[in-house]
Amino acid sequence: MLIRKLGYSALTASILLLSGCEGGVLDPKGQVGIDEKYLIVVATVLMLLVVIPVIGMTLYFAWRYREGREHEIYDPKWAHSTKIEVVVWLIPIVIIAILGTLTWYSTQELDPYKPLDHEHEPITIQVVSLNWKWLFIYPEQGIATVNEVVFPKDVPVEFKITSDTTMNSFFIPQLGSQIYSMAGMTTRLNLIANEAGEFDGISANYSGAGFTGMKFKAIAKDSEQDFEKWVSAVKHSPATLNDDSYAQLAKHSENNPVSYYGSVDSQMFQHVVMQFMGNMKQQDMHGEHQEHSAQMHMQAED
Repeated sequence: MLIRKLGYSALTASILLLSGCEGGVLDPKGQVGIDEKYLIVVATVLMLLVVIPVIGMTLYFAWRYREGREHEIYDPKWAHSTKIEVVVWLIPIVIIAILGTLTWYSTQELDPYKPLDHEHEPITIQVVSLNWKWLFIYPEQGIATVNEVVFPKDVPVEFKITSDTTMNSFFIPQLGSQIYSMAGMTTRLNLIANEAGEFDGISANYSGAGFTGMKFKAIAKDSEQDFEKWVSAVKHSPATLNDDSYAQLAKHSENNPVSYYGSVDSQMFQHVVMQFMGNMKQQDMHGEHQEHSAQMHMQAED
């Protein structure tokens, strides 16, 4: 009876643990995510080849040489075993060599800046992280959305990412890599969805009070025709994303609902990236002026 209860408990625990994989990096829906899952699984298995035997031997030795086992041979002068030395050095070296090779290869293949090799031309989506929401601009379609990004399945998507405020991190776990968004800079991320569906997008970098609500939906449409229908529906929105409406959007707000802009200033993303450049130039000029003044003062004293 006790054994049966323990069996039920183990089965329940296994189900709960496996259910935690749903919707995360271990439940990929895109090729990049699949490749990353393979790398995680292989690396974990290789490391367990060392971890499991070590744990097993630790428990075995503790049991075998426990107090009261007087009949076990105790040889305090024994200090070396060539066989043990070979095992404890050779196996980790082989594992590290394999992991190093996998890491080098995957680093090249999974470079977020590297365009995906695919028959379809990629869709470009510009991403701006704000406090505390995500803005998505479609330069080719002339629309924009807040906290919702849509694209067709089996079509590569090139994300161009920046920040209007603090550094943040753009992440769609089921599709693959995360990458940081930084003010005054543009980072890139190439992803693809292998199947239609709705995936959770999150911020993977703490950015203040509204961080927990800084989430969005990534929706992969079943076909390019469905995607075009969605674009057409968004274009019917009367809202326009220009300097004035962007200034309102950029104000701090939490748990923002999804919203659409039927038209967008074609230079909006560039304006967001470049808005800090003037301040940087002024700071540089101010620093140069102070340095020049100090040099003149030193020359006058001489």
